[in-house]
Amino acid sequence: MGSRLDVSLEELRRRRGSKWTAFGEDVLPAWVADMDFPIAPPVREAILDVLERGDIGYPGTASLKALGTAFATRMSERFGWEPDPARVMPVGDLIQAMIASVSSFCRPGEGVVIQTPIYPPFLRIVETLGRRLVDNPLAAGRERYEMDLDGLRESIDGETRLLLFCNPHNPTGRVFERRELEDLAALVLERDLVVVSDEIHADLVYPGGTHIPFASLGPEIAARTITITSATKSFNIAGLKCAVIHFGSEELKARQTAIFAARLLGVPNVLGIEATLAGWREGDAWLAALVEQLDANRKALAEFLARRLPDVVMHPPEASFLAWLDCSALSLPVRPYDFFLSEARVALNDGAEFSSRSDLFVRLNFATTPEILEQVLERMASAMSR
Repeated sequence: MGSRLDVSLEELRRRRGSKWTAFGEDVLPAWVADMDFPIAPPVREAILDVLERGDIGYPGTASLKALGTAFATRMSERFGWEPDPARVMPVGDLIQAMIASVSSFCRPGEGVVIQTPIYPPFLRIVETLGRRLVDNPLAAGRERYEMDLDGLRESIDGETRLLLFCNPHNPTGRVFERRELEDLAALVLERDLVVVSDEIHADLVYPGGTHIPFASLGPEIAARTITITSATKSFNIAGLKCAVIHFGSEELKARQTAIFAARLLGVPNVLGIEATLAGWREGDAWLAALVEQLDANRKALAEFLARRLPDVVMHPPEASFLAWLDCSALSLPVRPYDFFLSEARVALNDGAEFSSRSDLFVRLNFATTPEILEQVLERMASAMSR
């Protein structure tokens, strides 16, 4: 691994974020979606420059506007999509943005489509806001998870208003292909749904895959799509709280902002803005090295499971640094999350939080050094052999 991505276990143990402090020092954390790698040099330099200027007051209008321009430029250059920077709203947090969208376009009791297993806040938002969950589970195929559009068509009723979409998908790692997206878009138009598309893992697609922004499928689907994203996953800066919402039409923007003013959504801080701009404008060389390392880790994980834990089923993720592991065949006395925490001293994400049917799954974060990943996996295999 290149020196820019090297980090020691001792350095990681000194970190104060949730990943490395939530469990005891004898536990290896492979759970929350933080990467263990050092900060990308352009991002680090941008942060240091802000601090050296002592420039940590309120963000200026020009900086906030620059986020919209940088987002539009990046979407054009990387994905061939031409979003309107005037319809970009900088926000502090994507979960807040999702809450605002659900509240704005769906009334209590009305339906929200979610494709489980899914990033747990999707489920909590629907429940907390009193909306009705319309569950459209992804189906596990031989090589990857697939959308069940026939099941979706049957489950949508006249009171279903919204689709919370995740592409690339968390936790399965699917990168949906154009044909799949076009079929889904046709159903969205047929049933008059609004789409909130979480595309935060778009930069982390492995060779052979291509991220296609949902709003890029055409003007009709764009007009009913709210895209939410940030640089936080690509550049590992979640704590800096900076994200963007793009409204595919003025009508969508007007409906949401009539209810949720910018202050209710949170405003990005200066460090988050400058870090995001630096990542999007100057971070692609580092990002390419990162994806190369993550791809090597992904392959090492698949090889290890095949050799040492063959009863654990993984469909290799097509994007992200998260692996969705089916541990059903292990026949453990407790849930896999509890078993690996107590017996292997490895912290994973509990599959039970991702759907009502996935308590025998865990999510494993492999965004770490090859050496630490090997320790995580060896601990898991040793626990199974005892």
